[in-house]
Amino acid sequence: MEHAFFPMFVDISNKKIVVAGGGQVALRRVKTLLLFTEDILVIAPRINEELCALEREGQIRCKKRECRREDIKDADIVLAATDCRRVNDAIYAYCREQGILVNTADDKKKCDFYFPSVIQKAGVTIGVNSGGTSPATVKQVREQIENCLQETEF
Repeated sequence: MEHAFFPMFVDISNKKIVVAGGGQVALRRVKTLLLFTEDILVIAPRINEELCALEREGQIRCKKRECRREDIKDADIVLAATDCRRVNDAIYAYCREQGILVNTADDKKKCDFYFPSVIQKAGVTIGVNSGGTSPATVKQVREQIENCLQETEF
């Protein structure tokens, strides 16, 4: 039986967040997280240019190397978004042992939480998620909500 995930809005402004991976998935997650926090560490041997630009702007910190246990031992939230399932699985296992919330980008069964599609307007935050079952539907719903909000005056 699949677990049902409770939608919850949480203050992460003072949480230490580590993103293992430096590609497109990591970039999308970091951009979303930056709406809510400033303490993001990205660790990967190769980090894409947009993430490097965010580091140059002082929005995130980066380490260009493989992620190590000591990098995540004090984290509150960890995102395993590398292009290597073995590495993601090891990160997941360690986080579970340590009681650290973890999201594994390549395996929805290895997630303590799912990443929502986030919409913000006029102080209202809306999150849309399908638990990984239908990204296309999430995109459609997000676009419909954005269209409704454009037509609404606040």
